[in-house]
Amino acid sequence: MTSPWQQIYHAGNALEAHLVKGMLEHAGIDVRLTGENLSAAAGELPADVVQVALWVQERDVSRASQLVMGYEQGGFSPWRCPACGELNEGQFDWCWQCSTDKPESA
Repeated sequence: MTSPWQQIYHAGNALEAHLVKGMLEHAGIDVRLTGENLSAAAGELPADVVQVALWVQERDVSRASQLVMGYEQGGFSPWRCPACGELNEGQFDWCWQCSTDKPESA
């Protein structure tokens, strides 16, 4: 049985929603988007209605919220690849040199 879904973020547009969704999915969190198709009516609806909402299962809310908070703060610190030792900029989720995933602790 799956846990209930909870809304954790309102993206300004579909592009941002997919960026955050990809970040969460890379961390192993299932994500659903709602409101994505409302952008076609953007001229007819208030701006806050056109936002795309991201939903995660209740069991993942805490971890997803932490990741979203890091995204919002832009707190990306450089990290060193554990496989090849390459120094990577913080916004990258895998090593540009050898494609090893960024460690969870980085």
